[in-house]
Amino acid sequence: MALLEVKDIHTYYGAIHALKGISIHVDEGEIVTLIGANGAGKSTTLNTICGILHPGEGTITLDGQPIHELPAHEIVMRGVSQAPEGRRVFGRLTVIENLEMGAYARSDKAGIARDMERVFALFPRLKERAKQVAGTLSGGEQQMLSIGRALMANPRLLLLDEPSMGLSPILVEAIFDTIRQINSQGTTVLLVEQNALMALSIASRGYVLQTGEIVLHDTAAALQENEMVRKAYLGIE
Repeated sequence: MALLEVKDIHTYYGAIHALKGISIHVDEGEIVTLIGANGAGKSTTLNTICGILHPGEGTITLDGQPIHELPAHEIVMRGVSQAPEGRRVFGRLTVIENLEMGAYARSDKAGIARDMERVFALFPRLKERAKQVAGTLSGGEQQMLSIGRALMANPRLLLLDEPSMGLSPILVEAIFDTIRQINSQGTTVLLVEQNALMALSIASRGYVLQTGEIVLHDTAAALQENEMVRKAYLGIE
């Protein structure tokens, strides 16, 4: 049984039909990526999974249990958390306070302390800036904080939405190395990323979205060799 199963999801923004029958699955321990152009429905897919949006049709299950009708905070408590597009850190709170917000649904103090140390081990820069106001951090540091905050929920499934956006190439490498490390520690990852080459380099499988529909699904290695993917998303003729 897949950890996450999304079946025939249709999501709407008012009269706009944003997702048109999306079906994906993520097995425990995998990194799976969604790639596609702007407006393809990648972020909408993640927001539907985590309960920010609710599907008009279709089902979403986590470990076989339906979650598509649950409010977002209950989905977090079931083990799904997201580092959203644009980072969206709490700019007036310190780094520590942002991380504590990520653990808002938890009461296990020892576990929270352990995960705080895990985040600081993954992102030593955050430990150096623990008492700094988040709004004064660099873009790369805010991205680290966004991922760290999501990890503080102790998720089984981590949703990452455009983690490389706006970052320098050297920071992109660092962020993707950390995503690999997070996965190796036992966290399953569903990754939305416009940098398709980087995403496919760390993923086991990938889905290609176009205008709200899955048009291709294969192993990451096969997608890197696919002619359409190479031309449209990897910039390789």
